[in-house]
Amino acid sequence: MSRDLTNAGFNTRCVHAGQSPDPSTGAVSTPVYLTSTYAQPSPGVFKGDYDYSRSANPTRTAYEANIASLEDAKHGLAFSSGVASLSAVIHLLSSGDHVVLCDDVYGGTYRVFKMIFDQLGITSSRVDMTDHDATEAAMTDKTRLVWLETPTNPTLKIINIKEIARIAHAHNALLAVDNTFASPVLQHPLALGADVVSHSSTKYIGGHADVVGGVLVANDTELYTRLRFVQNAVGAVPGPMDCFLLLRSTKTLGLRVHRQCESAATIASHFEGHAKLEKVIYPGLKSHPQHELASEQMPGFGAMLSIVLKGGLDAARTFLENVELFTLAESLGGVESLVELPAIMTHATVPAEERAKLGISDGLVRLSVGIEDVADQIADIQRALDAVG
Repeated sequence: MSRDLTNAGFNTRCVHAGQSPDPSTGAVSTPVYLTSTYAQPSPGVFKGDYDYSRSANPTRTAYEANIASLEDAKHGLAFSSGVASLSAVIHLLSSGDHVVLCDDVYGGTYRVFKMIFDQLGITSSRVDMTDHDATEAAMTDKTRLVWLETPTNPTLKIINIKEIARIAHAHNALLAVDNTFASPVLQHPLALGADVVSHSSTKYIGGHADVVGGVLVANDTELYTRLRFVQNAVGAVPGPMDCFLLLRSTKTLGLRVHRQCESAATIASHFEGHAKLEKVIYPGLKSHPQHELASEQMPGFGAMLSIVLKGGLDAARTFLENVELFTLAESLGGVESLVELPAIMTHATVPAEERAKLGISDGLVRLSVGIEDVADQIADIQRALDAVG
């Protein structure tokens, strides 16, 4: 039984897009197809697209269709991690090509560009993409890709996707947007001019800290075909159980993210101006330099916030050793609240002088707000702040 979801709302598509009850049993959940290969009725004749599970797997097909629907995209591609999806995009380039990279990105993104592909002749320049003139100046006749995150990680800058798309396309470059922090709930970059959108599905899409994955979505069929070739040729694909878990998780994506956003906004407002903090960074605060753009570009302000403690590393270390409800761990976007110190953890591979330019000080702490009761989250943060001398 297929469902017409043409005019369905977001939460309805979360539950049903890409999936129908199993035709042989009526099972409501998409089965986990634990197979590496598929029987062929005649040499080179396949049932559907299925010949080998690196190339395609029915559980993965359902997940890819689901996430494409949530991003209002025609095509979806699943990968084994977020950096695998990033690498697939870079594999479209050739030695001598140039990338303009958002200055404030996940440390793993920086590592892939600077420590893997740079040595292969694909160079990149980092620029503050809130500065459109600087972004324009960074483009060269060899620029083939512009890569950005918004909100950025961890300083939560908001980048105008429409404007950067205009600049990229004027120079015949692709625009890729890492939408991990916003999730499909809060932002649809393809509608704003992006060519391809990337997620670490480990984060909000997975949402339960039990699976690692990445995903790409696109509307252009030729671009999708090229990316699918890379996906199959390089082979960094998720297993069927990972895809099953991700399908399980997207069913509640909208509910989770809206709850997390509400709590994050409450926490940010509560602690703004706190005596032990230099500042609270959250796009939903009017003090945020891109607050108006965030209001226009996103229907919500996200569930990530950063705080900068007075007292630098010593204060941050004390704070992090005294949280209880917020778990000190890398990653983000799950139902459980997490907290980390980017300078030592997620962004340690970024040189210290570059971190300083970005504002990633030793006192900057990044919080991922989960779905616990907000009163308990606030009490936990306050208890940890009380321990700071």
